[in-house]
Amino acid sequence: MVDYPGRFAAVFFTSGCNFSCGFCHNATLMGKKQAGLSWEKLEAAGLKFKQNWVNGVVITGGEPTCCADLPDLICFFRKRFGFSVKLDTNGSNPDQLAACISLVDYVAMDVKTGFTGYEDLVGYSKTENIRRSIELIKSAARDYEFRTTVIDPIHSDEQMDEVREIIQGSRRYALQAFIPRENLPDAGFSALTRTTSARLHQLRERMNGCADEIILRGA
Repeated sequence: MVDYPGRFAAVFFTSGCNFSCGFCHNATLMGKKQAGLSWEKLEAAGLKFKQNWVNGVVITGGEPTCCADLPDLICFFRKRFGFSVKLDTNGSNPDQLAACISLVDYVAMDVKTGFTGYEDLVGYSKTENIRRSIELIKSAARDYEFRTTVIDPIHSDEQMDEVREIIQGSRRYALQAFIPRENLPDAGFSALTRTTSARLHQLRERMNGCADEIILRGA
């Protein structure tokens, strides 16, 4: 009830990711693509969810746009079950995103930090792809949000000012609390503290005007 705004959703995870976020909460899905469910098992799962009030599907990961058959998966859920589909993405594959954006009802894209911090934080330097995905989503998505998980001291005011510039003119932006866990890929992140409510509220004021709606999660 929290993964898809306005929908009671089933969540399906793809494996494989081209980022190396040390704070990833789905670390087992990082790296190379793993064996997944057959179409027959997806059919059975979809039928079960359909019978239990589900009216939406979230495709997350990992990074779903790393999957060549992502458009087929989206169409399967839409045509077979009539589910609305939300796609989560890191924005690194704008061409694959372009192939899917007309097929989905909602896109949620992580804007990890300002462009100057991407390589250090997530091991990815092709920020032009990130920019292309942002512009594509703003211009073509039915509905969408951009979101940033705020980690102290990484997300300084200067980094967040960069994010503000990147997403300026957006429909919706979410500031999310970082919640440390013991099993994060980088133990250094496990030792950090949870983002405070005061910091999230402070950043909402700082980011005011960059989007029509600014949401706090975990405040």
